[in-house]
Amino acid sequence: MGSDPDVRAAGGVLWKPSRRHGIRVALVHRPSYDDWSLPKGKADGDETPAQTAHREVAEETGYCSAIGRALTSVSYTVPAGLKNVQYFSARRLNGSFTPNKEVDEVRWMPIEAAAEQLTYDFDRAVLSTFGVHPAALHTVILLRHAKAGHRESFDGDDARRRLDAKGRKQAQALDRLLRPFAPARIVSAPSTRCRQTVMPLATSLGLPIGVEPSLSEDIYRDDPAAARRRVLELAKDATGPGCVVAASQGGVIPGVVKSLAARSDITVPDASTPKASFWVLSFDGDHLVQADPYPAPSI
Repeated sequence: MGSDPDVRAAGGVLWKPSRRHGIRVALVHRPSYDDWSLPKGKADGDETPAQTAHREVAEETGYCSAIGRALTSVSYTVPAGLKNVQYFSARRLNGSFTPNKEVDEVRWMPIEAAAEQLTYDFDRAVLSTFGVHPAALHTVILLRHAKAGHRESFDGDDARRRLDAKGRKQAQALDRLLRPFAPARIVSAPSTRCRQTVMPLATSLGLPIGVEPSLSEDIYRDDPAAARRRVLELAKDATGPGCVVAASQGGVIPGVVKSLAARSDITVPDASTPKASFWVLSFDGDHLVQADPYPAPSI
């Protein structure tokens, strides 16, 4: 779009496994509009689109979800101006629906039937994008450590360099930013700054932090392929709907992302990864199907 939207919003294709149909997706009925749509809503303050989608899906359907790959965005005009809605894949985790003033019914349907039930063409386009890849992908979030001052000004073993004041704030913010993706496992390169970056998330979720030497710059310089292989192993070893969060370094992540993308014949426009930014990597087996970049939290 040529200008920023006046209204930021996000939503999700909420889905669950189905023995008969493979998967079912959730549609919501809004009595005030008498329509069937995908759950969505406006951003609250400085929420990221993923945070908004996670919250709005829960508020409209009653279900907590694991946010996955970004789908597509839809823009249209409302009385307040230009509205942009970013959609995500959202796997149902738990919860139950209670009718409310905004949504009086949630209907779980196979994709084909859902496409016919939806009121709006743009929702059908979102559902079509969702159906391009299998729903049950494995997600690895490849995260660069937060700000830790400058290597040149640190006197000592660089592996022990700690987060600075801004980096500690970024780490706290990343706890909130990453939770919508439902982390089930957290690993980190051995350096102190990488471990500190995921410590707030690990503490809030009660998860241990596994050590992954192959994600360090020292190992990467001698064996670049080791980091790529380890990310693939983390994806294939993942069980259940949650993602793996892997903290690494600036000398590792761009090369790993570009290598994975090239081997899967997908395009990433720019693999640069500023401190505290991350990639959401979606895998079908050992095949990378999508790589979504996310900026560092605003501090």
